[in-house]
Amino acid sequence: MNAQHGEPTAATRQANQQVRLALPFSDRRDFDDARRGFVATLSPLVIKGTDGRVAWDMESYSFLDGDCPDTVNPSLWRQAQLNAIHGLFEVAPRFYQVRGLDLSNMTIIEGDQGVIVIDPLVSAETAGAALALYRQHRGNRPVSAVIYTHSHVDHFGGVKGVVSEADVQAGKVPILAPEGFMEHAISENVYAGVAMTRRAVYMYGAVLPKGPDGQVSAGLGMTNSLGQVTLIPPTRDVTRTGQEETLDGVRIVFQLTPGTEAPAEMNFFFPEHRLLCAAENATHNLHNLLTLRGALVRDPHVWSRYLNEAVDLFGADTDALFASHHWPRWGRERVVDYLEKQRDLYGYLHDQTLRLLNKGYVGAEIAEELALPPSLANEWYCRGYYGSVSHNVKAIYQRYMGWFDGNPAHLWEYPPVETARRYVEYMGGADAVLEKARQAYATGDYRWVAQVVNHVVFADPQNAAARELQANALEQLGYGAENATWRNFYLMGARELRAGVQPVTAMSASMDVMAALTMEQLFDSLAIRLDGPRATDKRIVLNWRLTDTGERYTLTLANGVLTYVAGKQADNADATITLPRAAINAIITGQTKLEDQGRAGHIAVTGAPARLQELFGLLDQPVASFDIVTP
Repeated sequence: MNAQHGEPTAATRQANQQVRLALPFSDRRDFDDARRGFVATLSPLVIKGTDGRVAWDMESYSFLDGDCPDTVNPSLWRQAQLNAIHGLFEVAPRFYQVRGLDLSNMTIIEGDQGVIVIDPLVSAETAGAALALYRQHRGNRPVSAVIYTHSHVDHFGGVKGVVSEADVQAGKVPILAPEGFMEHAISENVYAGVAMTRRAVYMYGAVLPKGPDGQVSAGLGMTNSLGQVTLIPPTRDVTRTGQEETLDGVRIVFQLTPGTEAPAEMNFFFPEHRLLCAAENATHNLHNLLTLRGALVRDPHVWSRYLNEAVDLFGADTDALFASHHWPRWGRERVVDYLEKQRDLYGYLHDQTLRLLNKGYVGAEIAEELALPPSLANEWYCRGYYGSVSHNVKAIYQRYMGWFDGNPAHLWEYPPVETARRYVEYMGGADAVLEKARQAYATGDYRWVAQVVNHVVFADPQNAAARELQANALEQLGYGAENATWRNFYLMGARELRAGVQPVTAMSASMDVMAALTMEQLFDSLAIRLDGPRATDKRIVLNWRLTDTGERYTLTLANGVLTYVAGKQADNADATITLPRAAINAIITGQTKLEDQGRAGHIAVTGAPARLQELFGLLDQPVASFDIVTP
């Protein structure tokens, strides 16, 4: 099999041409905003780690300098060109942003003694390069404080590239974050982390070649960097809206926005400078209510309400707005209009989905029925480059109604392979299905081709003709997708149908994130990995004693379930494990093995050590490169 791509069909070219005619491409204000305040950039913009591995390569997107090809939706091409504008930019006196060095932005504020860093990117390598670029042109100011706007990795992962953990622990550099930051930063990608990571490969097009036929953007930015993800816990929490802090002489007023784009998130305002940071709550696209990689469904009603509150709190006094992605916006009227329309964007999706839901429509039907009003749809910053109206509407339905649409025929359906076999048999066999699907392909009905040929692929994964036709249909859908993550999913699916699954070495959580797990979260993650059927008849009771923290736990396996009690020790425990937390961190991050820690004298086990090994032997190893477009 090969991973060669096909050419856009006449139907795809025509659909993309309709986009050119429908949207206001003559409006170039975003390009002016994205270039405003440019200071300098890195050249060439290739960032490597200490091991020589490339963490970031903006040079690979140089093809975006040209005109939009027929293999890319023109609206997405425009967004990709905007995201590709990179370098150090002045937002206002003393306020700078580094954009285009990662998926997210890093903002740098000049204080009295040093600089405040907001959102230090995904990885230490890119964050370090961003700070070095700033210092090259503004002087070697020390980092005096760090702010994490919210709990997603692209807003804290590079922190060790800008500040040392020793300085933070010594109290030299405070780190501020919204209340609940640590809980959510280290849990979202742990419990379902392996599956999320696998699907994130699709969402960001991680193994797609960069180019007009492959990955062109992620909508929210270009893509994630591939360097070292780090984490230093915050030293100061923001716990309420209206809380004020002065960092290095800079006064900041905070607005908590939990449950919006992240479970722990905040906007904040700089009164003396009349600048508002909107975190990731107002960016230049429709955001996700449910990411295609998987996550908990976000609340568009709350999101809309907090944007309304931001207008009320700060709108009259704001001269410019910047965010954790994309480019700033200047002028009070433009800022307020932007916030109000973003507010109405999420409010409209929420309210109209509920209206139709209460008329009996199901999620898939609402997604076809609901369209944004022209006043929103014609604003570039409301377009679905990252989230989409379609999958956000389905997410809202899921949030309120769950997976079941109420039709009992869907209550106990066969799983995909069994369903596929029966469909193909009922439709007269694979050859008959493919013949009809080729006719549909010729008419440009790629959605139906992808839907029906999927049954043939799942009924017989070795059917080369079905795989190729399915790949062709997915490819055309990708070429026409305005949403970057849809494009990446379609093209990744086509690639894997042609070339098979290509393993990607990626941890679902970094070493720092895993080490920051509480013992409760650690035990929960072990419980998720427990092979319940094999453990059903087992009963194991283990006492845990942490020598450095003084924590005590009793861990019990019974009925195929692993449970724990904090602060207690069982009299009937099979074994007692005494160790420092550092030893646990070394084991869970793969730096060492349990037996190695025991031989080194870091772990003492009394009672029956074999029972601990027995428990570990009942833990499943997750599959990091499972099939998606084939069974």
